[in-house]
Amino acid sequence: MSPGRAKPPLKGNTAPPTGNADKSARPAMYDIMPGTTRVEIRTLKVGRYVALEENAYKILGMSKSKPGKHGSAKARIELEDIFTGQKRSHVGTVTDTIHVPLIEKGSAIVTHIQGSEVHAMDNKTYETLILPMDSELNLVAGGEIQWMEAMGRYKVTRDH
Repeated sequence: MSPGRAKPPLKGNTAPPTGNADKSARPAMYDIMPGTTRVEIRTLKVGRYVALEENAYKILGMSKSKPGKHGSAKARIELEDIFTGQKRSHVGTVTDTIHVPLIEKGSAIVTHIQGSEVHAMDNKTYETLILPMDSELNLVAGGEIQWMEAMGRYKVTRDH
């Protein structure tokens, strides 16, 4: 083209790039999960909890490799879903950050059992809790239970 002539119009999307990356193109690990905080993988320990893909997991085992010729140290974490019991593993560098769920635990007294739900009164706040029934536990009205809440989901952890 000669210097005095205008460029022909572009076909399709003619809007200039805005510089904002499409959110769907970002990896899921950068998304914000409510009810969680972020910590480096190197600070995790067996028995603690992490959150991946909107689920809370308990750490069953952890192994770390030394930094090598082609990169930083890696960590492999063996996990178990605290609500379903499903197992999985996660691999990342020790400097990566990972979500950790904010877990609340408490005790309550069972008021009654209705279908697949346990109705209980919290021992500290005296509010009524409606929790999912776990068939493995022997729950009776008037009995005491331990419960936990993570990422908006509840679970009865044990009966007395």
